Amino acid sequence: MSRFIPYLSQEKRTELRKIANAIAAPGKGILAADESTGTMGKRLTSINVENTEANRRAYRQLLFSSGKELAEHVSGVILFHETLYQKADDGTPLVKLLKDNGIILGIKVDTGTVNLAGTDGEVTTQGLDGLKERCEQYKKDGCDFAKWRSVLKISAHTPTYQAMLENANVLARYAMICQQAGIVPIVEPEVLPDGDHDLETAKRVTEEVLSFVYKALHDHHIYLEGTLLKPNMVTPGQSCTTKYTPEQVADATVCALRRTVPAAVPGITFLSGGQSEEDATVHLNAINAFKLLKPWALTFSYGRALQHTVLLTWQGKPENLKAAQAELLKRAKANGHAAVGKYTGGAATGAAGGASLFVADHKY
Repeated sequence: MSRFIPYLSQEKRTELRKIANAIAAPGKGILAADESTGTMGKRLTSINVENTEANRRAYRQLLFSSGKELAEHVSGVILFHETLYQKADDGTPLVKLLKDNGIILGIKVDTGTVNLAGTDGEVTTQGLDGLKERCEQYKKDGCDFAKWRSVLKISAHTPTYQAMLENANVLARYAMICQQAGIVPIVEPEVLPDGDHDLETAKRVTEEVLSFVYKALHDHHIYLEGTLLKPNMVTPGQSCTTKYTPEQVADATVCALRRTVPAAVPGITFLSGGQSEEDATVHLNAINAFKLLKPWALTFSYGRALQHTVLLTWQGKPENLKAAQAELLKRAKANGHAAVGKYTGGAATGAAGGASLFVADHKY
């Protein structure tokens, strides 16, 4: 008799592995459309559209009704709770628009960050209370993966041991609850780009954070083959005066991942971290083209870096719907190509595609 407790049945492990592998399929990534009501309000306000349930629904209908072409490069979409239960103009559930094209449904399950007591402005993420019941319901309602974001900051004295340990353990507890409900957890320990630190500092802190995360996942008996990682790319601080090439970013990122992420993890779905649409694509391409062994799929889980030009094109006007959808498909295709190292440039639309999307101390 084994002394190890069977936390997951073989059937459930197989299911989780299949979902994770499908999300990380070659040339495909994730559309992160899980902005909270407040964050979505900021996006809508930027184009002079009121933050109402009807306008949020209309915008997400625009995204999800882009047709079968979206599914060629987007394998999954992360939803906010509200969106999971909204309907299109004709009464069709919004999620059906995605599922009919074979796109896998994901759901944001954390409830945001709170200050971590005993630290100087560091945070932890809340949402574990009631998570088991919520995940079980989300699974019944068609969701097969979830997202939980933890946030760490680089400064002269952060991230601290306390913050890294706390956030890693919270991510591991979330991951176990998800897996027991049959949901693939995306583990997201984001090291913010705020600051003037150089590339080497970003790399070493990212390595340290990921080391804490995978130690915690191991301690909590997480089935790694049924998980995905959503990290920051290794980039210098937004205020750093030194400019680095995409190849240098790729070198630092791949090096950090090779030192910390087990090969059992099927896919790494990068967040864009305030990069411009074009920079996020160019860096993803450079990472995939970098000549070192990379045992995982390396792809995207972008929100702003897929939607910025879409919002600017839409402007809340029905007559701009098709043009906005065309921008989404263009950006998704570019990132799909970058996910296999075959992006050759040219997807940026004027200044919009090259505009920085950095927001200090960003919250979703």
